[in-house]
Amino acid sequence: MGVVHHSNYIRWFEEARTDYMEKLGLGYETMEDEGIMSPVLSVDAKYLRMVGFGDTVYVKARIKEYNGIKLTVSYEIISDRTNQVHCKGETKHCFITTKGKPLSLKTASSQFHEMFLKGLQKDKEENE
Repeated sequence: MGVVHHSNYIRWFEEARTDYMEKLGLGYETMEDEGIMSPVLSVDAKYLRMVGFGDTVYVKARIKEYNGIKLTVSYEIISDRTNQVHCKGETKHCFITTKGKPLSLKTASSQFHEMFLKGLQKDKEENE
């Protein structure tokens, strides 16, 4: 069909979220080294326009909600050429130990907790 398969958008969300955390200062690898996992609870994607093969896009990731226990990240997939949004979406996450026990970053890792709070504040200010 000459367009990118819809499942790739979800992969782009994950890559953008991973990159976003690195830019905030602490990545998934560091989180996992501390014994903290962040599984996806849900994914939502609204496909607005098709992305064709060979088109270049970039993904904006932002923290939408964070309370120490759950994290919601929003995304926009944007055409590099036209600057149009092709897809909007979000992922919801929780935090668990390597044994699957739920945890709060407020008590389990103050450095990740503070990082997400700062990211949330920064993203809210940029959207106002």
